[in-house]
Amino acid sequence: MNVVNIHEAKTNLSKLVEQAALGESFIIAKAGKPMVKVVAMEAPTGKKMRRRGFLAGQIKVPDNFDTMFQQEIEEMFYGKK
Repeated sequence: MNVVNIHEAKTNLSKLVEQAALGESFIIAKAGKPMVKVVAMEAPTGKKMRRRGFLAGQIKVPDNFDTMFQQEIEEMFYGKK
């Protein structure tokens, strides 16, 4: 995230506001200390909102998922019986 000091923000306010409107939020700092964060009014928070269940019905989990390869795993840890 871009950090600008107050003087730079005053000088380039129009450009910074346009960038923020396109989703590139920025922070205004005073003497190196962050003071405010500028974001677009309709900007999504985070990279992208994740939707639960958007792959519902597209993935099949086998019935034996919890015991798949159990014998091979036991042999790796305990050796062959």
